[in-house]
This record gives sequence, C-alpha cells and structure tokens, in this order.
Amino acid sequence: MSTGNESNLKLWWENGRQYISGVVSELKKVHWPGRTQLMGYTGVVLLSVAIMALIIWLFDTGLSFVLEKLMERFA
Repeated sequence: MSTGNESNLKLWWENGRQYISGVVSELKKVHWPGRTQLMGYTGVVLLSVAIMALIIWLFDTGLSFVLEKLMERFA
C-alpha cells in the first residue's frame, strides 16, 4: 500500500520540480523594463485610472441629478 503512495509522492515532487524549473527558465527570457521606462508606464497607468475615475464620477453625478429632478417632478 505504501509503495503506491510513495510513487505518487515522487511523481508529484518531480512534476513540481520540472514546473519550477520551467518557470525560472521563462523568467530569464523576460525583458524587464528599466527604471525610467517603468516610471513612464506607471505614470500612464495612474493618469488613465484618474481619467476613468473622473468620467465615472461625472456620469454618476449627472445621472443622480437627472433622476433626482425626475423624482421631484413625478413623485
């Protein structure tokens, strides 16, 4: 009985080792951005998020205003 469990454990351990080895190999192939490039990307992302937040806030405020006026008129 324990032979099957030991075999499964060895197989699991070997598969895990191969997976980690593959991950490390792929990470070595990645072109990592430099500091200035990374700062530029970060700025673009933060600006995009701020613009989208402003757009959503404007739509929310506008729709709230319109619905409030409709409720006052028809309620």
